[in-house]
Amino acid sequence: MNDTKSTTREAEPPMGMMLLDPTSEIAPSGRSRAVRMASLEGLTVGLLDISKPRGNVFLDRLEDHLGRRGATVLRYAKPTFTKPAPADLRHEIASQCDAVIEALAD
Repeated sequence: MNDTKSTTREAEPPMGMMLLDPTSEIAPSGRSRAVRMASLEGLTVGLLDISKPRGNVFLDRLEDHLGRRGATVLRYAKPTFTKPAPADLRHEIASQCDAVIEALAD
């Protein structure tokens, strides 16, 4: 039985949570958490549907919730979930939104 422990582990983020990039990273890279917005009132939130089945159902509910909290919601959709969002779509979202939520569902 091999009982070895990894000695290359990065320092854990606050609250004991380790977030990993699902793209086959060899060693986790450290990233700072984004600053949390104090309120959604008056902000524009983009909802990106990645075109997986039922992602729109989740986003419909989320749009209602965000609207009740004072956010303006804009909806976007990737042409297919199998590829990254096109550069023009990413630019459009970045230029029009204060925050974005990406839906993943099946």
